[in-house]
Amino acid sequence: MKYISTRGDSSPITSAQAILTGLAPDGGLFLPESNPVLAPEELTSFLELDYQLTAEKILKLYLTDYLPGELGKMLSLAYGEKFDTPEVTPLTIFQDNLAFLELWHGPTCAFKDLALQLLPYLLTSAARKTGFEKEIVLLVATSGDTGKAALEGFKNVPGTKVIVFYPEDGVSKVQKQQMVTQEGENTFVIGVRGNFDQAQTGVKTIFSDCSLQKEMEQAGKSFSSANSINWGRLVPQLVYYFRAWSGLIKKGKLKPQESFNIVVPTGNFGNILAAYYGKKMGLPVHKLICASNSNNVLTDFIRTGVYDRKRSFYQTISPSMDILVSSNLERLLYDLTGHNPQAVTDYMEKLRVEGSYRLIPQQLAILKETFWAGYVTEKETTRAIKEVFEKFNYLIDPHTAVGYKVFKDYIEETGDGRPTVIAATASPFKFNAGVARAVLGDKSTLDQDEFSLLRELSNLTGVKVPQGLLGLEEKPVLHQKVVNPEEMEGTVREILGI
Repeated sequence: MKYISTRGDSSPITSAQAILTGLAPDGGLFLPESNPVLAPEELTSFLELDYQLTAEKILKLYLTDYLPGELGKMLSLAYGEKFDTPEVTPLTIFQDNLAFLELWHGPTCAFKDLALQLLPYLLTSAARKTGFEKEIVLLVATSGDTGKAALEGFKNVPGTKVIVFYPEDGVSKVQKQQMVTQEGENTFVIGVRGNFDQAQTGVKTIFSDCSLQKEMEQAGKSFSSANSINWGRLVPQLVYYFRAWSGLIKKGKLKPQESFNIVVPTGNFGNILAAYYGKKMGLPVHKLICASNSNNVLTDFIRTGVYDRKRSFYQTISPSMDILVSSNLERLLYDLTGHNPQAVTDYMEKLRVEGSYRLIPQQLAILKETFWAGYVTEKETTRAIKEVFEKFNYLIDPHTAVGYKVFKDYIEETGDGRPTVIAATASPFKFNAGVARAVLGDKSTLDQDEFSLLRELSNLTGVKVPQGLLGLEEKPVLHQKVVNPEEMEGTVREILGI
């Protein structure tokens, strides 16, 4: 299996090289030259496998320069005792056509753990395979969850440094506390005075700075990415959608030949893109339902074919989706354009220069065959949290609540009664101010700090606070630096001593 760039100006490389490099030299994203397709009997063989064996079977199809035994060892280390359930991503079903896929049982209580507990092993192995001896500098922009997951995954990994930029006022207090208290001699956390898009643009600019790249090489260092622009971040996320399908069948909600829907609350488009690749492999997915908050650029794109980042930016109670430039959409564009790298390049240049682009009608028609989209206001998000708790005695976070409301809107518009899996992307305790507002509703209670609310929510609902969040408020703050977007490159140079 070789990997090519969405923009067509990079030679095919191995999966190890793609993971090590992160972003293609031409500014594009790496993707496989072709996608493996599973025969029906191969698909049904997944029903007998646990999470690690499912992951090994899928990853060996994409990461062909990694040995199966090597992958198996990595997967055992990544998905072992660090997760609080042997199922890794349990499926909770409440009615015949609704299930929540819990992706938050890892050490940082968000879905990013499913990839970022594995990526350090993939990356360090890739360095060995390619004879790479430079220090690997992981450069990360985060809207809240990727940063902590990357820091935790790469903490004290030899030969690496992790530099995380996050929007100073654009994450929850729990997310921020998780990052600024991060231990590890190789970890660096910097707030940015701005929003996530500004942090992400800053990181991409640093990646594409040719003079800085030369200086890095002379200093024996090289950038890589832990964001979902890195194929090694994206491909492990396919696994849990196969597990969701297996779970529906095992619990008698679906027959192997029947189709189901997947709802994904998303901002950067990586998590739903993983489900899309699962569908390409043979998962019987009817619709991929893209759920957005008030930053509804993806909803407009899927409905109209117009991607327009020139709009108001909203800070919401679902901050991990407060994004207007969805990096992973470029990989989908490659398919929509019939694998035409020049068309992808033209679209991305229009987005950079003009702030928008428009699909041609044939491309929009292809998009709508697979995707459906909706968005949710802040009030609707709050009501969704309250409704799910009162109806099912089940606590969800604000991002998952966005998915639930869009699921209801989809049913109302289409009448589609197929079983539907909603990706529950984070523990509700990571965003407890928004959850408390929905569930408790007592203004006097909301005057408490978020860490007091952790305990109050737990007492009210009977749900245990995840281990990774216990005692978080008592940890010393180790990272206090805050910069303007234009100061990001200088900060990276200062950290690296170049």
